[in-house]
Amino acid sequence: MIAYRTDYKYVISRNTKLFTAVLLPNENEQFPSVVIRTPYVDALEVLTEEEICAQYLKEYVKWLENGYAVVIQHCRGRGKSDGDCIPYINERDDSRALYAWIREQHFYDGELFLKGGSYLTSVHYCAAPFDDDVKGAIFGVQDSERYNICYRNGFLKKGLHGDWYVGMYKAKSKMKKHYTIGSFETLPLSNFTKAVFGEPSADFDEMLRSPKPTDVFWQTHTGGADARCATDDVKFPILFTTGFYDIYTGGIFDMWNKMRAENRENCALVVSPYDHGDGFNEATGIAFPHGKRTEQFGADYEIKWFEHIRKNTKTPFEKGKITYYNLFENLWHTDDFKTSETIVSLPLGNETITYTYNPFDPPRFKGGLSCNFGGSVFQDKPNLRHDIISVYTSPFEKDAFVKGKMSAKLRISSDCEDTCFYVRVSIEKERGDFGLRDDITSLCYQLGDYVPNTLVDLTFNFDEHAFLIKKGERLRVDIASANAEHYVRHTNQKGLYSEQTTAKIAQNTVYLQDSTLVLPISC
Repeated sequence: MIAYRTDYKYVISRNTKLFTAVLLPNENEQFPSVVIRTPYVDALEVLTEEEICAQYLKEYVKWLENGYAVVIQHCRGRGKSDGDCIPYINERDDSRALYAWIREQHFYDGELFLKGGSYLTSVHYCAAPFDDDVKGAIFGVQDSERYNICYRNGFLKKGLHGDWYVGMYKAKSKMKKHYTIGSFETLPLSNFTKAVFGEPSADFDEMLRSPKPTDVFWQTHTGGADARCATDDVKFPILFTTGFYDIYTGGIFDMWNKMRAENRENCALVVSPYDHGDGFNEATGIAFPHGKRTEQFGADYEIKWFEHIRKNTKTPFEKGKITYYNLFENLWHTDDFKTSETIVSLPLGNETITYTYNPFDPPRFKGGLSCNFGGSVFQDKPNLRHDIISVYTSPFEKDAFVKGKMSAKLRISSDCEDTCFYVRVSIEKERGDFGLRDDITSLCYQLGDYVPNTLVDLTFNFDEHAFLIKKGERLRVDIASANAEHYVRHTNQKGLYSEQTTAKIAQNTVYLQDSTLVLPISC
């Protein structure tokens, strides 16, 4: 029986001890090191260090069988590690300290392989630019643009840098947090951290003052400048993974497209039909045949990716290409994912509809789609409320394969100097209408200034998708002035949201006869 070696150390980073488990195929050789840093380990805090190592050995034994050392560190302030967890703030120093420590160990063979998903990927992005001994990476379900984590077109995302941040913040200190999802309706929102934590959180407070991607905050360490463009110029092969209903889908496509072409040729992007966890909710979602990456490419596809880098074995994914699942055709494809030149513009009706948007009772929608947690679910019935406009396209006369970025144009007016418009696209299925994409914007965010009661056009750009519309099916478009389930509601006041102390009612009008949904149709 093979006697694998497990050990642990407390690696010092900025005078803080960080628990680090080391798993080795044996004691006396050198190995390529797979590096993992994770904050999601609070349940392990009650275990002994030896028990944690034993648990990790069961989870990562396949890596050891293939000749890799595995180094797993608990992020600052989580699990067995000391210090306070404040999301992102210390990850650059802590990641680079871990890499440096590995280089001093007897098992280090000169090769590091970075692995992570979601926040476990962000901790590596923060350490860029990467040193020459990083030979490969698997970066899953997370993009490197911090603004995307917090905002969509100036609207704060409640689930991401909202209740996720609240749960992460100083989690190990067991502070009492006065929080519900309704805390985001507090005015002014600038009091959020004092009300919820009983103390200010400088990075969160500054984030609230920075709703535009051009704000100075996003160019600072605290705003994620270290991670921005982390993979633009990398020389090592990266396997990017996401899902069409992940919360960072658009950002990961952006990262892929921004890479230097010669570097991208050594990388691969894989897109499943699912969400952040690459799965589905049986009660609300759809189980796509062989839709999970592990179902199609095997449970060991990550090991195979690194083995290809080291030994030039067959890669599980074609390099330089995007491998993606075409929903409702239920097949995997591999190509450049170029948007088709065939563009179809669908009219949204022939009516002019005015509705009352009351920010004290805003509408909500199910499923986060590609911008928030929750993936896709079947939607509520159309025109559920007086302030939701639901329209259907005409039935499609033949099958249509949509691939790329859909968009929409709304002609609108409002009696306020600023207000919000929200668009959600779904596809009609026998079981109900299944959510596809959404986008949100405000008049002043997109136009700069707005004169009340003026007719203007707003553009909505949806993240990449690939799906089949079958003959006879229709698309549904919902139009509203809020999605309070996922985004902070607009107050109909002009100016910085976080400083606003009151809200007012708006009369908003949509001119459907001059509004369209635009689809890229692939032949």
